[in-house]
Amino acid sequence: MRTLDIHWPDLPKGVGVLSTLRSGGVSTGAYSDAQGEGGLNLGTHVGDAPEAVAENRALLRSLLPANPIWLEQVHGTEVVSAQSLSASGITPRADAILATSAGAVCTIMTADCMPVLLADKRGKLVGAAHAGWRGLANGVLQNTVIQLREAGADEIVAWLGPGIGPEHFEVGDDVLDAFSHLAQAAQPAFVPIPDKSGKYLANLPALARLVLASVGVVQVAGGDRCTVSEASEFYSFRRDRVTGRMATMIWIK
Repeated sequence: MRTLDIHWPDLPKGVGVLSTLRSGGVSTGAYSDAQGEGGLNLGTHVGDAPEAVAENRALLRSLLPANPIWLEQVHGTEVVSAQSLSASGITPRADAILATSAGAVCTIMTADCMPVLLADKRGKLVGAAHAGWRGLANGVLQNTVIQLREAGADEIVAWLGPGIGPEHFEVGDDVLDAFSHLAQAAQPAFVPIPDKSGKYLANLPALARLVLASVGVVQVAGGDRCTVSEASEFYSFRRDRVTGRMATMIWIK
């Protein structure tokens, strides 16, 4: 099973990371890999056969130090602490998660929205966030950074995982308006589309960097992999509509 080669020069010692690709599992049909072979769909909510998802998750678990903590992601801004979760098995409804000790694998699922990994430079605290445009505009990254700092984080570094690239993310005025709080700084992230009034190509990684900079996180890597254009590597909801989900994870060793 291949995983994404994560280039994160500032990754602290003592922190583990992993991001899956669409290949290497047992899912078929719309959830297969780009060649029609077994796909590594990890989403239980997308219509794939439950037994295939369970086998894919078991394959993933073999690469990790503990079971991943799955979230019910709703494009919101709620952040949960891995240490505060009970052993009830209930999936928390949130779009970000942080860990303050070893034994918790913070996990985000995506198929065009961008996973963002965060870590204290000392490697003592980590977090992961689901950053689509709604979450970015409404504060999911700010909330995650604030809670990491409240838990004792000092200097925080970040990595932007695969997401829809700026050549493919067509949006309307509603999305542009949602980032009005960033004022003129956000304008370069929205390129008007000729002959399409009120339509833009939005740069999700650029917006994430702006949001992170607004809360003092300036050492940011990644953001250069496009889920839409790299069909051989990634699932993409915007490209295929019915599709699987990848997972991106971070943990303290």
